[in-house]
Amino acid sequence: MRIRDLLAASELGLTLLVGDEDTEFTAVHVTDLPDPCRYLTGGELVLSGLMWRHEPADSARFVAALRSSGVAALGAGQAWLGHVPDDLVEACAQAGLPLLEIPTAVSFRVVGEVAAPRLSGDVRAALGRQRRIVDAVAEGADLADLFALTAAELGVSGAVLSTTGELVVGSVTDPAPEQAPALPLRLARAFLSAPRLPCVAEGHTLFAVGRGHRAAGWALACEGDLLGRADLGFELAACVALERTRMEEGRRVERRLVEQLVSAAFAAEADPAELSARLRMCGLGAAEPYSVVTATAARPGATRGPDPATLGGQVLEELLGRSVVAAAGADGAVALVALQGPVPVLADRLRSGLEVLSVLRDTRVSIGVSGALTGAAAIRGGVEEAGHARRLAEAPLGRGGHQRRDLHPRAPAGHRAGRRAPLVRPPAARAAVRLRRGAPVGAGAHPRHLPGHGGVVERLRRADARPREHRQVPDQADRGADRKGSVDDGRQGGLLPGPAVRLTAVSPRNMSIRGLVGSGMFE
Repeated sequence: MRIRDLLAASELGLTLLVGDEDTEFTAVHVTDLPDPCRYLTGGELVLSGLMWRHEPADSARFVAALRSSGVAALGAGQAWLGHVPDDLVEACAQAGLPLLEIPTAVSFRVVGEVAAPRLSGDVRAALGRQRRIVDAVAEGADLADLFALTAAELGVSGAVLSTTGELVVGSVTDPAPEQAPALPLRLARAFLSAPRLPCVAEGHTLFAVGRGHRAAGWALACEGDLLGRADLGFELAACVALERTRMEEGRRVERRLVEQLVSAAFAAEADPAELSARLRMCGLGAAEPYSVVTATAARPGATRGPDPATLGGQVLEELLGRSVVAAAGADGAVALVALQGPVPVLADRLRSGLEVLSVLRDTRVSIGVSGALTGAAAIRGGVEEAGHARRLAEAPLGRGGHQRRDLHPRAPAGHRAGRRAPLVRPPAARAAVRLRRGAPVGAGAHPRHLPGHGGVVERLRRADARPREHRQVPDQADRGADRKGSVDDGRQGGLLPGPAVRLTAVSPRNMSIRGLVGSGMFE
């Protein structure tokens, strides 16, 4: 019930002295104790005859006690003092506690009798909705059915969005039709960047679904401004969170299967037949191409909440539309992603999601992607490749933004010494490997001529006026000289080992090799 409902009751003649008339309360409590905290649970409208007030300082102490107990509002009677003292009004204003003036002719019993039917009616309505929702769940209703049922019961409309702007269920409308396709993405950004929730953005009220980290959470977007009726949004969000929890139970089993597959692949004596069987249990055929993706999500300074591997897995699943599961391990979360096209298509999808998450200020997401793989025997190498790319992405910056890293941990020591390269990561969390001039490498060069035994690299479009046959690419690591000319094409990246190399029209002096995906660093 809201204060305005009491103000609308003409027989009471109440006056609001301080606060918002849309403030809700859940019960009515009458007291004249100077400190009634032990009898309060929060959300009450406290009615008091002010018999505890002997001096102006008593008002501040009484209001502070109410505020610490989570009281919704205070109703002050005039019978004892004949008026509501100014010091009480000032104390309530400073504490942000709504204050009602109750006339001498109105007893507290009458106020309670007016409020009781409405409060009990709200409880009965909520219980009725909950029974219908439980019945729907028992009948096997999915998230779309539950969302439609609950939204209709509450009289609200909207949608549930992932943090990448994907519609999970429902729909959102934009007054400008030409901007409608981008509305879910704008709402996702507003949800991630909001200092507090619920909030109003783009003509919708945004609520958090569940209590998880926003980077891997869902947002409930209700049409219109529901801040005055936030209880409706909270109830709908709780319903969605309940169904998401039920969906997670099945995904836990799938994560366990991926975890067992990766563990078996790294076993000292891995059985090929067993690995193939476990791969099929994870939904991948023996000849079906896939890529290994690893992820972490670090929160510098955080002492509570999920660890980087667990949160990284949750974020990765949302980035890929919950079409895969990621098993958290000691060195990050690992997912096996069936390829529907070339690896760069997968990388572009991840990169787009990282751009949305970039509005977060307290989270750094690092992702590594392997090349295209087939068969269970390639799992171990794929995990190592993807993990190495991710570690390059999340490595701390060296002096001047450079960090030296061996580009392949299993390469011979002499090869690594000659193939090391600095990692360049500007503020937007982009990583590039720059090489010094050396022997020419043609378009058909073997991957072993490049660090990492063949990274899937992208062409950097940089003008070079000389004939093509005179252009060169370096093959020896830059030891620190001539770093000013490094190329940065403005995208996120990290060197990703893979099965092929594309080299065309590159500048010999400022050669940059950029991997398919790297780190999203949000600070």
